[in-house]
Amino acid sequence: MEQTYYQKGFGLGSEIRPQMHDNYRSQIVDLMRANSFRLTIGDLTFLLAMEFGFCYGVERAVEYAYETVRQFPGRRIFLTGEIIHNPHVNNKLQAMGIRFLPSGTAGPSDGGKYDGVEKEDVVIIPAFGIPATDIDLLGKKGCVVVDTTCGSVLNVWKNVERYARLGVTSVIHGKFEHEETQATFSRTTLYKDAHFLVLRDKKEAARICEFIASDGDANSFMDAFRSSVSAGFDPGVHLRRIGLANQTTMLSSESLEIAEMLRVAMIVRYCNEDLAEHFYSFDTICSATQDRQDAVQRLAGDQVDLMIVIGGYNSSNTNNLARIASNFTSAFHIEDAAAIISADEIRHKPVGGKKEVIGTGWFPESTTTIGITAGASTPNNQIGEAIERIAGFRGTIDVAEILGVH
Repeated sequence: MEQTYYQKGFGLGSEIRPQMHDNYRSQIVDLMRANSFRLTIGDLTFLLAMEFGFCYGVERAVEYAYETVRQFPGRRIFLTGEIIHNPHVNNKLQAMGIRFLPSGTAGPSDGGKYDGVEKEDVVIIPAFGIPATDIDLLGKKGCVVVDTTCGSVLNVWKNVERYARLGVTSVIHGKFEHEETQATFSRTTLYKDAHFLVLRDKKEAARICEFIASDGDANSFMDAFRSSVSAGFDPGVHLRRIGLANQTTMLSSESLEIAEMLRVAMIVRYCNEDLAEHFYSFDTICSATQDRQDAVQRLAGDQVDLMIVIGGYNSSNTNNLARIASNFTSAFHIEDAAAIISADEIRHKPVGGKKEVIGTGWFPESTTTIGITAGASTPNNQIGEAIERIAGFRGTIDVAEILGVH
């Protein structure tokens, strides 16, 4: 009987790593690693954040997708969505023959996400994971499932499931529409009468805290949160005992602030002596996300003239890196190196914005020091290409000479 669920790879790393190396490596990035994350080209100095780009979970997911293509030649291979939030990587996987399933509601109905998937097919679950109902549906279809869900995400799921077993409401700091958050709150559906609430930021957290502390009006509360809570949610009942979790790629400092806000609100309502019965909190902040955020913050002391932050526009962790950088310098969030059009024009998504714009005057003549970082889904070659483009605006550059290749 054929094995139909894989979660630990196929042992083909030595076969596919040369291909990944060719697709995503940057010699410029390798050089900067070897030289204290610094590179001077002409009158420009580039400073690379000490933690950047592919994290372990992302690299594992992409490697696993490459292995899947090698393991199942001749079989149709599907991804339930983007494997990670980076268009460069996703386009590469499509070029290898992996098909991306359309976004939308899963289920056996006409037009359902998995209606076209057959028993002989292979389905890859991305690093964010997928809802519990989707996993159950794929199991019933009997197709081969390759699960690349990140270990940090699985850790959050464990806590949410623990809350659900205890009858504690999961309060999740995240974006309701994000694949990871949807997969996380779906874990509550595994248990009867379990509930969740998703909050996006400190403003929404403050409203929740106000309700908890003062036993506020339930109708008003539901008007504000109806689209981000579980079915049958009653704030007067289901906010009496809460357990915190977070989308792993959110701004970690904000997650910690929100946790403290809610803890204080529960103390006001139930007193410190009874806090343990009403408030549960476990650290589920992804270490890779935290490390990349800390590395950008450290660049604040280097007086960089501007920051280039590279990564998908729908990548939460990349958006947060740009948000941190914008607190101390001009920050430009770009999807890839090609977004750097000229010394005057750049395609970027402004911090806090939703759409890409073309900015002008982004690279003043007075610029001498440029900070660079990339989201956890961004391959190194996009960093290297961005540096080459920018350096080229100040004159012809010889990459071979920079790399010491003769």
